Amino acid sequence: MANTAASAKPMILQNAKGFRRFFLNFKKNWPLHLMMLLPMIYMILFEFLPMYGLQIAFKDYRAKDGIWGSDFVGLEHFERFFSNYRWKQYVGNTVKISLYSIAAGFPVPIILALFLHLCEFNWLKKLTQNVSYIPHFISTVVFVGILNQVFNPFTGMLVNFYELFGVTEVSDIRSNPDAFIHLYVWSGVWQGMGWSTIMYVASLSGVSMELHEAAKIDGASRFRRIFAVDLPAIVPIICIQLVLRFGSVMSVGYEKVFLMQNNLNISESEVISTYIYKRMGKNDFSFGTAVSLMNSVINTSMVLLVNWFSNLISDREYGLF
Repeated sequence: MANTAASAKPMILQNAKGFRRFFLNFKKNWPLHLMMLLPMIYMILFEFLPMYGLQIAFKDYRAKDGIWGSDFVGLEHFERFFSNYRWKQYVGNTVKISLYSIAAGFPVPIILALFLHLCEFNWLKKLTQNVSYIPHFISTVVFVGILNQVFNPFTGMLVNFYELFGVTEVSDIRSNPDAFIHLYVWSGVWQGMGWSTIMYVASLSGVSMELHEAAKIDGASRFRRIFAVDLPAIVPIICIQLVLRFGSVMSVGYEKVFLMQNNLNISESEVISTYIYKRMGKNDFSFGTAVSLMNSVINTSMVLLVNWFSNLISDREYGLF
């Protein structure tokens, strides 16, 4: 009798529709819904409500008049951005740094996770994970300060390294425009590679050992089993992370770029986010909002495009939605 009642509950939930289905599902999984309450409140307060202010991108915003009292100017601020003779430089630098960061930084955590999974010494695996996680928790200001100390042409660690080989004159790499993008990207790879391995390591830990045993019987070497067993297990996570990463292709964070920027490398280091930051400092809020809105539209389009391509090549198996 009890089994009959238990089997009837899923049937009731399956046949229910509309609000009744939502109520039954909420009643059944109320602890999970309760856990989602705080993230939902956070999203509403800090992600959705601020979208009300996006309308100032189409207005000549003045603080004394407020959002509704400011004059409507249409697409004037967008036209101002594209009429700037350096807009191609800002967009080009942003896209170049972002794509370089994806190409250099995206495979590294995957490779590191696979090597950690291969490691048979637990103490070495834990030590490597802990050491590689630490840079993630260093603030941007401190991290750029470390870079300045290392690459200082007079007192930096790099100078001492060159002196071992008899080199006495060292150029300042921080002021070299061509070196800026490499310094920015590879320092970011070092800072974030350990933290980015967490999801891949977690996925690899769930790989069934029976698959490895079957591959061994078929004569597969340990290296061959990486591509036959381990890598396919994390392909869904890789696709999702890649889709999300392309969603910020036009949004290079201004903090690190701004701190590494100087008058000598500004031709390669001035990106859209730093340009907006400087314009916001001149109380040009409408212009900054307009350019930020344009970035968000492009990023959203990139997410949809890469997700569509992922669904296309995987028969809708590895797409985000």
